[in-house]
Amino acid sequence: MKQFINTRETLVTEAINGTLRTAGGRLARLDGYPHIKVVIRTDWDKSKVALVSGGGSGHEPSHAGFVGQGMLTAAVCGEVFASPSVDAVLAGILAVTGRAGCLLIVKNYTGDRLNFGLAAERARAQGLKVSMVVVDDDVALPDLPQPRGVAGTLFVHKIAGALAEQGADLDAVTEAAHRVIKGVVSIGMSLDTCTIPGSPKEDRIPHGKAELGLGIHGEAGIEQVEFSSAREAMEMVVDRLAPNIGPGPKVALLNNLGSATPLEMAVLAEELIRSRIGDQIRWLVGPAPLMTSLDMRGFSVSLLSATKADEAALVAPVGPWAWPGCLPVGEVAVEPLPDGLTPIQPIPSKNAATRDFIERCCRILIEAESDLNALDAKSGDGDTGSTLATAARALIGALDRLPLADQTQLYRAIGLELSQTMGGSSGVLLAIFFAAAGDASAAGQDPNGALKAGLDRVQQVGGARVGDRTMIDALMPALEALQNGLAAAASAARAGADSTAKITQARAGRASYLAAESLAGHNDPGAEAVARLFENLC
Repeated sequence: MKQFINTRETLVTEAINGTLRTAGGRLARLDGYPHIKVVIRTDWDKSKVALVSGGGSGHEPSHAGFVGQGMLTAAVCGEVFASPSVDAVLAGILAVTGRAGCLLIVKNYTGDRLNFGLAAERARAQGLKVSMVVVDDDVALPDLPQPRGVAGTLFVHKIAGALAEQGADLDAVTEAAHRVIKGVVSIGMSLDTCTIPGSPKEDRIPHGKAELGLGIHGEAGIEQVEFSSAREAMEMVVDRLAPNIGPGPKVALLNNLGSATPLEMAVLAEELIRSRIGDQIRWLVGPAPLMTSLDMRGFSVSLLSATKADEAALVAPVGPWAWPGCLPVGEVAVEPLPDGLTPIQPIPSKNAATRDFIERCCRILIEAESDLNALDAKSGDGDTGSTLATAARALIGALDRLPLADQTQLYRAIGLELSQTMGGSSGVLLAIFFAAAGDASAAGQDPNGALKAGLDRVQQVGGARVGDRTMIDALMPALEALQNGLAAAASAARAGADSTAKITQARAGRASYLAAESLAGHNDPGAEAVARLFENLC
C-alpha cells in the first residue's frame, strides 16, 4: 500500500521532528536518536509530580501529542507497535523527575510493563520517587487475566495530569490514577485492519463484516460480526460495555482509530447518545483521533464513572493540542426558519395517472443508483446516483401533498421539493428547471413547451450547452424529439448520452476539473441518468 513515508527505519524519528517543528518551543526531544525517542516539556521545573507515559508509535496523537501543561510531562516513544527500551524510559524519567517524584502510566502489554517496570526500579535505585499504574480498560475479552490498555488511558492522563498541575503529591496523583483505571471500560470496532508501514496489508475482514473487540496494534477482534449501519455497530459496542458499568452519570470518550472520516464519527456520536446508555452520558470527549491504530477504519468507546472532581479535572484547560476538550452533552438546538424561507405548501390534489408516472420515474432513478455512482466514480466523486436516488425517495414520500391534478402548480411544487431535498448543483438546476417549466405552463405552454422553457432557463443560469459533457447532452435532444413520441425521445437521449464518452474536455460541472484520460470512454453520469429515465419509461 502506498504511504507517505521515506523509510521504515526513519519513520518515527522524522515524525517526532515534524511534530516538534510547530510546538512553539514548548516541547523538545532528548538527544539519543534513534534508540532514545523521548518528547518532554521545556517549561517543566520539576517542582511538581511528573507524568511519564508512552509505548509503541502508530497510535498518534498518543503519546507525544498529549505532552504539555495539564497532561503528560514526557512521552517515551518506541518504534511502530513496539515498546520503547528500558534505557529510553529511564532517560525520560531522569529528564523530568524532581523531588516531587514521577508517575508512570503504562498500558497493559507485556513489553510495556517489563520495560517501564525495570526503568522504574533503576530510577528508584538512583534515589527518585517513582510509582507506576497499569491501565487495563479493554473489556473485549472478559475472561482474560490481563486485559489490554487502550483509549481509556487518556482519562488517566487527563485527570492525573490536572491533579499534578494543581500541586498534588505523588501519593494523591497515584491514588487518583488507580481509581480512574478501576472505573473505566473500553471496546473498539473496525471495518478494516491497519497497514503497518513497510509491510503488506492483512486483509482478514471480508466485505459486509466488522471486527468487534480488536486491539490497537491490529490484533484480531474477539469476533467478526455482520455490519449494516452505524446504529447497529454502536448497539453492539454498547451491548459489550453496558454489563461492565454501573448506574450513574458517565463521561464517554469516542476515539477514531485512524481513518474513519469526521462525518462518520459525528454519526457515531449521535448513535452513542441515542443508545440505551445515552441518558447516562453527561460529558463527551471527542469524537477525535486520540489513540489510533495507524490507518484503522474503526472507532472505540471508553466510559468512565466520574466524580465531580473528575469532571472538573477533565474540563480543566490544558496545553496539548491533541486534547479535544470534554464537553457537556445536550439536546439538539433547533431554531425556526427565518421569514421568507418557510416554504408555502401547495394545496394537494389527486390524479392517479400523474402519481403513477412520477413514481415510475423515481423508481427508475432509485434502481440506477449504484450503476450511476460507479460511473461517476470514474470521472467524478461517485455520488450522482445517490444524489438522484435521495431526491427520488423524497419525492415519492411527498406525493400525498403534491397538487397532482394541477400541472402548473405541480411543476412548481416539484421544483420546491427538489430544492429542499436534493444536494449539490444538480438540485439547484433541477429546481430552476421545474420552476421555469411551471412559469411557462402558467403562460399557456403545453408540457413539451414547458419543459423546453425549463431547459432554456437552466442553460441561462448554469452556462452549459450541448457538447459540454453534462446532462444537457441527453436532455436537449430528448426534448426536441419528444414531439415524435417517447421512443424517439429515448433514442435521442441515448445517442446524446453515449456521445459524452467521446468528449474529453468538459466545459461545465465537476468533470471540467479532470484530465482528458479520466473522461475518455465514460458517459457523463447525468446524461446517462437522463437516457436511462427515457429508456425505462418506454
